[in-house]
Amino acid sequence: MSDLIEKRLSKLIAAGATALVVVAGTAAPAYAGGGAASPGSAGLGDRLYPLLGNGGYDVQNYDLRIRYPQKDPKQQVSGDVTITAVATQNLSRFDLDFGGDGVGKVSVNGKPARFTRDGDELVITPAHHLTKGKRFWVTVSGFTATPIPANADSPAGFVTTPDGTIMAGQPDQSHQLFPSNDHPRDMATYTISMTRPAGWAAVANGVHLRDRTSGTTVTSVYRETKPMASELIQLAVGDFTVHQRPSVGGVPIRDVVPTRLAADLLPKADVEREQLAWMVSKVGKYPFEKYGSLVIDADLGFALETQTLSLYDTGLFSYPKFVLDPIMNHELSHMWFGDSVAPYEWSNVWQSEGHATWYELTYAVEHGQFKDYTGYADLESYFKNVYSKGDQYRKDYGPVAHPLRSDSIWDVFNPNVYDGGALVLYALRQKIGVRKFEALERAWVSVYRGKSASTSDFIALASKVSGQNLRGFLGDWLYGTKTPPMPGHPDWTVTPPTAASAKASATARTLR
Repeated sequence: MSDLIEKRLSKLIAAGATALVVVAGTAAPAYAGGGAASPGSAGLGDRLYPLLGNGGYDVQNYDLRIRYPQKDPKQQVSGDVTITAVATQNLSRFDLDFGGDGVGKVSVNGKPARFTRDGDELVITPAHHLTKGKRFWVTVSGFTATPIPANADSPAGFVTTPDGTIMAGQPDQSHQLFPSNDHPRDMATYTISMTRPAGWAAVANGVHLRDRTSGTTVTSVYRETKPMASELIQLAVGDFTVHQRPSVGGVPIRDVVPTRLAADLLPKADVEREQLAWMVSKVGKYPFEKYGSLVIDADLGFALETQTLSLYDTGLFSYPKFVLDPIMNHELSHMWFGDSVAPYEWSNVWQSEGHATWYELTYAVEHGQFKDYTGYADLESYFKNVYSKGDQYRKDYGPVAHPLRSDSIWDVFNPNVYDGGALVLYALRQKIGVRKFEALERAWVSVYRGKSASTSDFIALASKVSGQNLRGFLGDWLYGTKTPPMPGHPDWTVTPPTAASAKASATARTLR
């Protein structure tokens, strides 16, 4: 935030803190909503990631400031973050997720607060209890973090590359860089400031507001005004080139690539302009301020939908056009499905990946790339093959909307949330017809824009739009241990499963 805004906010919160002191000095504290103050939970109770996120508050905004002291992609960075939140209970203490190197100091409502660290939990005890329904402000100053090399076997949030550092935080790694409520259920807006040596570029989510030069350093400030899950944050700082392309329907396009590879990589990304127009024609208005691609020279083993700036590695950009283009459309699709409409819990990830796979495949069909890309003549033959594997997928990975485990990221992002999720959408279209299916797709990204939504929400909306009670139908497809009959294809059969594959996690490496 600007200095003026910060000073005004400080005065407002200080006034609020004074009021709390007066209340706390009475014989019977009158907390809003009744009840004594108690600690917020260390985790939101996500079935797959129980300690991810934190209870007791709802973040409204992050003001994140990161300092990169030298031109060294492996350097430790330092930073400060000011988090504005609303208490959802009377709080005696609360947690932030943080797995970085260290923390300098913490204040709440402008007053020093005690803190301890317990694993990836930063446990904060404010000087005064926080009142349910009231806004508060917590600043963590002087935290430090060190990036780690990209590793396709173990994706991690704060990543070093030969050209600089980037973020790859999905599903539970953004807090390796900065303290946060690191769960998609708690979406917030962001102001991101990056101070680095002159000559390096710095790009983040959202809109570039300004640059400020001071001696040999430059500070760039970005603002993401649309709600964003912490796992979707992007900070790319290093020897990168930022290339602006013509807008599409008023949406500016910017691409970020290593300067030394720009001549090779930038022409391959130009397809995103045509793809953006195509996606808008399918599901409606683009939900954010910008779009573009970030390509890094590393072996990530996946692509990732960081909000407004999709992340790829050079390995993907070495594939032929009939492979790269559908994958790029997959990531673009996530701006609607997964970013603008985020999963309420990680078991809902099929909503993101199933939809993105659907539009990846549909794009390939409509652009004459499908047979080269998949080896199948059409969608029907492709999904017939996926259908035949349905019981094996459910045995190996769990039902589509209920992954069995999260021992590895590949347990959660498994084939049954990608192809299996898209198969659910195919079955649903067979059940309710193309017209109502297309209406449902547009309604989903409109009704839940800027929110986290659950599988129950999807089933309810599908029932409403179709005029049919789909609880049983979709319940069987999403939660059943056996693959249901495919509407319109009584001849389709499922191959009986063998023992759960010991290579299940390895074969699941399709994260995109």
